[in-house]
Amino acid sequence: MPHEKTAPAILWFRKDLRLDDNPALHAALEAGGPVIPVYIREPAHLNVGPLGAAQAWWLHHSLAALKVSLKSLGSDLILISGKAEDVLTDLARKTHAKTVFVNRACERTLFDRGIAIELKKHGIAIRAFHGQLLHEPKSIRTGAGNAFKVFTPFWNAFQKASEPQEPTDAPTKISSPGYLPSTENLDHWALLPKKPDWAADFGRMWTPGEAGAQERLRNFVDRELHDYRCGRDLPSVDATSLLSPHLAHGEVSAARIWHAVGGLPSKAFEDVVPFRRALAWRDFCYNLLTEFPELHDRNWDDRFDGFKWEYDAKEFNAWTMGLTGYPIVDAGMRQLWRTGFMHNRVRMITASFLIKDLMIDWRKGERWFRDTLVDADAANNAANWQWVAGSGADASPFFRIFNPVLQGEKFDPEGDYVREHVPELARLDRKYVHKPFEAPEHVLEKAGIELGKTYPKPIVDHAFARDRALAAYRDIR
Repeated sequence: MPHEKTAPAILWFRKDLRLDDNPALHAALEAGGPVIPVYIREPAHLNVGPLGAAQAWWLHHSLAALKVSLKSLGSDLILISGKAEDVLTDLARKTHAKTVFVNRACERTLFDRGIAIELKKHGIAIRAFHGQLLHEPKSIRTGAGNAFKVFTPFWNAFQKASEPQEPTDAPTKISSPGYLPSTENLDHWALLPKKPDWAADFGRMWTPGEAGAQERLRNFVDRELHDYRCGRDLPSVDATSLLSPHLAHGEVSAARIWHAVGGLPSKAFEDVVPFRRALAWRDFCYNLLTEFPELHDRNWDDRFDGFKWEYDAKEFNAWTMGLTGYPIVDAGMRQLWRTGFMHNRVRMITASFLIKDLMIDWRKGERWFRDTLVDADAANNAANWQWVAGSGADASPFFRIFNPVLQGEKFDPEGDYVREHVPELARLDRKYVHKPFEAPEHVLEKAGIELGKTYPKPIVDHAFARDRALAAYRDIR
């Protein structure tokens, strides 16, 4: 039996698939013994919602990249399926490890408490570290010690708190024990799509893994956030960081991003602040999830429990396929299907359309996004859907109903975003690109469009839908 000081340490990877700024890895190395990195494929019910297909694609490539990185440092990544407490107990027994090092995953605190209790029964300690967010949930509270339920006061308190911790660099070597248990074959996990390969375009846009995350961050910083403040709401403009899927999988830490943009010249300050505010919104959403673990499945505002949702399968399918007849909505949904991503402004527009124009329960939209977004995040996804629905803690009022035509004209004034993702409208005049149903017949003919055949007519009249939604809302007030 190895001496306790030289006993191997188990490093349990989860939503922290990186070597840079990984507190659990850093602590495991400081313990002085060899390190056994492991990723556990747990049963689906032990997560906040099942792993979406788009994120499964990403996870496959991210794990493969992490395995290569670990091998380059003299280590390896063990892949095992099963309940975490069973896998970790068996792994400790086989390797004589005494301690499991892990970064906290705030969306599964209750599960982790049970795992810690089970490990303790077998003489195994678990050391958990803060590495997912900028600040730990419950560290930023109101004067009365309660959780913030509105973002602006949270942000004000956030700015008065201490700076997020300084990131630590990746190690240059990781000691490996003489014996490593066998690993499962990543390909056998069947995380990638087969036929049809709906993720064919993903690889053209994304490079999953820590190296891809670091390159994306460098590019964003090198162009000094590229007018983020003004450009972030324009889907046709390359102004956002596109770091969200890397952040969702923990391939880069929020602290690393925070400090990276903090070193920019003063002229970039007006862009840095709103970008950092977006990072803080993620913290805020996790604070909400910590307070209300059913955030993805229950209305925070229980008045909405009596809301009269409707469901039309044809309308829902038209929404998922980008065939609603409203170009900005269709462009967003098609971008989502083709790339696993949708511009944030368009996410709000498409969500509002589903909830308020089609009167379909926000939970159906949340689940669709969770399945199709490469950056699906347990807290952000649920909180943002509830924000749009009006049922959340800090919510947009339900009576704020986006007009999809006006939203398109405001945020995609030239129609470039629509033309990119809805190519059948590419030749349509700018005046009608967001409302082809109002275009004269000769204009449609010139653009090669036949409504109802080459491009759908609107599946619902917005004015009618708005009145219907407001009437349903009045019933629960």
